[in-house]
Amino acid sequence: MTVPKIKVRDIAYIAVFTALMAVCSWISIPTAIPFTLQTLGVFLAVGLLGGKRGTLAVTAYVLLGAVGAPVFANFSGGVGPLLGQTGGYILGFIGSALVMWAVEKLLGDKLWVLGTSMVLGLLVCYAFGTAWFMVVYPMNGESVGLWTALTWCVFPYVVFDLIKIALALGLTSQLRRHVR
Repeated sequence: MTVPKIKVRDIAYIAVFTALMAVCSWISIPTAIPFTLQTLGVFLAVGLLGGKRGTLAVTAYVLLGAVGAPVFANFSGGVGPLLGQTGGYILGFIGSALVMWAVEKLLGDKLWVLGTSMVLGLLVCYAFGTAWFMVVYPMNGESVGLWTALTWCVFPYVVFDLIKIALALGLTSQLRRHVR
């Protein structure tokens, strides 16, 4: 069995976008679920690098944070943030990237396809993160219903995340030919 080769250039791109996601997470407005630019980093990674390399960058970002590097919002890292109330959204980034990669494989890499995949990826992130929140939040002694969880964790972020998708699409259309 042969191991697939990965080019040094691909490793460098993956590393750069892993770092970009960390920087995007540090730009935040602290709230219960911080307003960050992490999703912008995820969208840019997959949009500019393509499904495979973008998903590797997102996975590297999450793993880097899991081992303790302070790459998450508020310069946090370790398993604590992943097991906490916002951990599902962080892990949901991998699901977003996988969905975007799958849509790219099925429909190609046209800009409208990328926009559609970003919206679908965002929905996957919201679904996974909200489900995770609803499991973890009751550990504080109070249960939370779906509507309340959506009101706290999704609705306040939708407009900002759609703006990030538009920004990512604009940047991707301008920069893609230079990165690929």
